[in-house]
Amino acid sequence: MGSRHFPARTVLFEKESNGVTYRVPALIYLPCVAKLLAFAEERLSADDAHANLLVLRRGTVYRSYVEWEDMRVLETATLQHHRSMNPCPLYDEFTGTLFLFFITVLGRTPEAYQIVTGQNVTRLCCVTSTDQGLSWSKATDMTQQVIGGAIKDWATFALGPGHGIQLRSGRLLVPAYSYHIDCKECFGQLCKTTPHSFAFYSDDHGRGWRFGEFIPNLQTGECQLVSVDEEDGSNVLYCNARSPLGFRVQALSTDDGAVFHGGQLVQRLVEPPHGCHGSVIGFPAPLVYVPTTPRDPVVLLRGSARRPLPGVLPASPATGDELLTMATGSHHRPAEPQRGCLTPGHLSQAGGDTSVQGDPTATPGPAPFFQAPTWILYSHPTSSMSRVNMGVHLSTFPRDAESWTEPWVIYEGPSAYSDLAYMELPYSEASISGGTAIAFACLYENGTRSPYEQISFSMFTLHDVLQNIPLTASTPRKDGCPRHPWKQRRSCLVS
Repeated sequence: MGSRHFPARTVLFEKESNGVTYRVPALIYLPCVAKLLAFAEERLSADDAHANLLVLRRGTVYRSYVEWEDMRVLETATLQHHRSMNPCPLYDEFTGTLFLFFITVLGRTPEAYQIVTGQNVTRLCCVTSTDQGLSWSKATDMTQQVIGGAIKDWATFALGPGHGIQLRSGRLLVPAYSYHIDCKECFGQLCKTTPHSFAFYSDDHGRGWRFGEFIPNLQTGECQLVSVDEEDGSNVLYCNARSPLGFRVQALSTDDGAVFHGGQLVQRLVEPPHGCHGSVIGFPAPLVYVPTTPRDPVVLLRGSARRPLPGVLPASPATGDELLTMATGSHHRPAEPQRGCLTPGHLSQAGGDTSVQGDPTATPGPAPFFQAPTWILYSHPTSSMSRVNMGVHLSTFPRDAESWTEPWVIYEGPSAYSDLAYMELPYSEASISGGTAIAFACLYENGTRSPYEQISFSMFTLHDVLQNIPLTASTPRKDGCPRHPWKQRRSCLVS
C-alpha cells in the first residue's frame, strides 16, 4: 500500500484569538451549479451553551479544486432570544429549493439541563433559499406545526447535524433525535430520559412535515440517513447513529423513515467515551468495464444504471481485489453544471485552493439497464479512547453490520464532528465520453491540541479510498461467507 497518504486539506473556519470557535460542520453539494455549501455554528467559546449564530462559506468546484468565498453570517437563521445550532441542509431537486433546518435554544440553557429537568426550551426552525444559498428567507418556527403536543414528552431534541436527503419518490428526510421522557414521577422529580433517533419527513416538497417513530431498542442520538438500493431491486432506508454504548448503532426502515426496525450495534465502528457525531453518504457501486483489446485501458465506472460502452464488454460488479489492482488515468477538466437541472450556472476558470489527489473512477453517459447496489462511506474519529484521528470506512453491503472496512485515516490528530458529500466530477478519456469520476468531500473538526481549533475541508476519489484502506486478514462468518466486505459474493448476501 506504500506510505501513508493524507488528502489535501483547506481550513475553512478557524478559532479566533478572542475565543470565538466554529463547531458542528454541515456540507451539501449542489450538482446543478457545481457548488459546495459549508455551514457551521459560530460560538463565543467551544461550549454548546455559548453557541450563537450559523455561518456559511460557498465553494465553486473547478478542474480539481474548490474556490471558496468569504465566510458570512446567516443573519435570518435566528429566533429572538435563542441561539442557533445544528445546521442541517437539504436540497429539493424537484423544486430547486435549498432548506437549512436548525434548532434554536432559549438563552444559554445547555442540553444537559433540559435532559435532567425535562424543561424543553428547543425549537425546530428552517430558512430556505432559491438561489443556491446567496440569499435566505426569514426563519420559520415549525415546532408547533410539526411536533405539536408530542413535545411534552421530549426533554429536548436536535437535528442531524449534517445533511438531509431526498428519495427518488421526492420525500425529503431530516435526521433527528430526541431525549424521550420515560418516567416523570420519581418523588416529584424527572427520573429517566432516553435518546432515540428518528426522521422528520415531507412528501409535498416541504409544505408540510411529519416525524417518524423512534429507533426502539438501543440508545441512539445524532444520526444521518442513506437510501440504499440493493442488487435484488429492493430499497431500504439506512440510519447510522451515535451511541454511548461503545459502538455505532445502525437501523433500517422499509417504509422510507416512518418506522425504523430495531437497531443493532456495529462493532467494527467504535465510539470514543460518550460517543461522537459521524457522517454517512451513499453512492452507486462502481463497475469494471473490461477492454476488448489489450491496448484499451481498464477503467472503473460509476455503478448507476448505464449502458455498455463501445469497444468494451458488459459490466459486472467489481470485487475489492479487482478495484485495488485497477489503475486509471488522472484526467480532470473543469466541473460543469449538469444538464437537466433547474438552475444551471456559469463557471469561470479562476484559481482555487483545494485540490483532489489520486486517480478517479468513471462512468459513461446515461441509458439504464439495471439497478446498482448502494455503497456507503462513513467518517468518524477512529479511536475508542478519545476524539482523535479522523478516518473514513467503506461498506459494500450496508445492512450487514460486519461489512465495514478498516479506516483510512485522513487526518492524524484531534478531530471530532464531520460531514460528507458525494460528487460526480467530469472525466475525460478517449474511450469514455462524458464520464464522471466518483469523488467525496469531507468537512471536519480538527486541531493540534483540541479538535475544536479548525474546521477543515478535504476532497478525494473512490480510487483514493480503495488505495488507502488497510487490508487485514478476514475471518469467516458463521454462514461460511468471508467477513471482509470486498470479498462478499452475491450468494453470501442475505436479504
